[in-house]
Amino acid sequence: MQTLIIILYLSTLGVLALYGMHRSALLFAYLRHRREERLPSARFDKADLPRVTVQLPMFNELYVAERLIDAASRLDYPADRLEIQVLDDSTDSTSIVARARCEALRSLGLDVVYLHRDDRHGYKAGALEAGMEVAKGDLILIFDADFVPGTGIIRELVDFFTDPAVGMVQARWAHLNRSRSLLTQCQAMLLDGHFVIEHSARNRTGRFFNFNGTAGMWRKSAIIDAGGWQHDTITEDMDLSYRAQLAGWKFVYAPQISVPAELPSEMNSFKGQQYRWAKGSVQTARKLLGTILRAPVSRAVKVEAVFHLTNNFAYLFLMVLALLQLPNMLIRRQLEHPELLMLDVPMFVATCGSVAAFYVVAQQDLYGSRWDAIKRLPAMMALGIGLAVNNGRAAIEGSFGRDVEFVRTPKRGTLDGGPESGAKGYRGHWPWHNALELLFALYCSSSLVVAVATQSWASVPFLLLFCAGFSWVALTSLQEALLRAQGDAGLSEQEPSTHSSPSPQSMLS
Repeated sequence: MQTLIIILYLSTLGVLALYGMHRSALLFAYLRHRREERLPSARFDKADLPRVTVQLPMFNELYVAERLIDAASRLDYPADRLEIQVLDDSTDSTSIVARARCEALRSLGLDVVYLHRDDRHGYKAGALEAGMEVAKGDLILIFDADFVPGTGIIRELVDFFTDPAVGMVQARWAHLNRSRSLLTQCQAMLLDGHFVIEHSARNRTGRFFNFNGTAGMWRKSAIIDAGGWQHDTITEDMDLSYRAQLAGWKFVYAPQISVPAELPSEMNSFKGQQYRWAKGSVQTARKLLGTILRAPVSRAVKVEAVFHLTNNFAYLFLMVLALLQLPNMLIRRQLEHPELLMLDVPMFVATCGSVAAFYVVAQQDLYGSRWDAIKRLPAMMALGIGLAVNNGRAAIEGSFGRDVEFVRTPKRGTLDGGPESGAKGYRGHWPWHNALELLFALYCSSSLVVAVATQSWASVPFLLLFCAGFSWVALTSLQEALLRAQGDAGLSEQEPSTHSSPSPQSMLS
């Protein structure tokens, strides 16, 4: 049994180290190409500017709908070549707010189209598909409800399409409420690593990378050529991205162009978002990975696709590693030569060291502050560990389940320095598996106590991370659930919930 535990422990670490080495490879690729800029090869003449349709998909977004529609109305582009589509599937008073705002903007001469569907067939993908069928633009720019685009975003993106081979251009996400809390700071750090290093490394080295569902511009003919928006996964953006690149379309990532968005301010909302992304990426792997491996593309593209589409399986191995910490630690104490198990040291370094370097470099290049990143690094790593149950479950369901229900991430209109939103009804739910997170938190805390009692000091730093991560995620989720239950019990008829129609009068002023 001891031998089996040791083999399982080292094998688990080996898999995590493999993903860590891949992360390091992305970092080195980024460093080799970090000075390269992606700029348009030519510019459109003023008379030849293409028609652009801006699509704003939304569902029950009472607190941010007006903000987004108004931001779209301020976009700097010739009015005769700009169409704004509000694709609203809302079942609450968001539809009243959005419709009224669209009518007001049309009275000012703007080409604003309000499309409301009575059913959510295909969810977001279905809404985008319905909008594209009647879109006037040759190019389509998409913004989710939590984004606030700057006025110049179309002019910054459109010239990339002077190259007829370009099918999509993705801008970088920035953050409206990055400094709101430790949770939003860690989320921003995770996203910055993805956008600064992962996207840049993949795009600069000719690998496939994905449209992120928002803050990107598509050539409509590329969407059609790739088979259109499909809704058999819950990450329709990733699915379409791979199909379009397999069809030969060129993607461009332009990190110098950024669009700020609101980060989830609650743990349960954040977990819901992460669950959707993790499950959808595995669904996309199940759907397309075989096609990618058989496609006439380079081996580098295929290898990168495997890592990209399967990286959420690492959370399952992280759960196994957490469970094995205690027996591995006790077995070490019984061995005559415990140094024989020091094979785990380089694997831990490959895993944790790659994470540290990856995100510190991203923060340094983006904000010029390495020390701030180092200070937040333990909390960010703990948060990633704490998500293991949530994202591991998503990976399992994505592998075997057929459910493609799109569950929105609640947005509350909260900004840095602004007052806390009163949007009590727009909250993420307490999932059943939070009980499992609590059990992991208790188990890792007990393992930490044993490590201190037995003076197994080499295990203490790692157990601290596991204990802090599972405890933070589990206890915060539970606290939010209790507050939600308490708040829902006292909601008046005017206050919104995900199943009621709140009064929109304050939003229409």
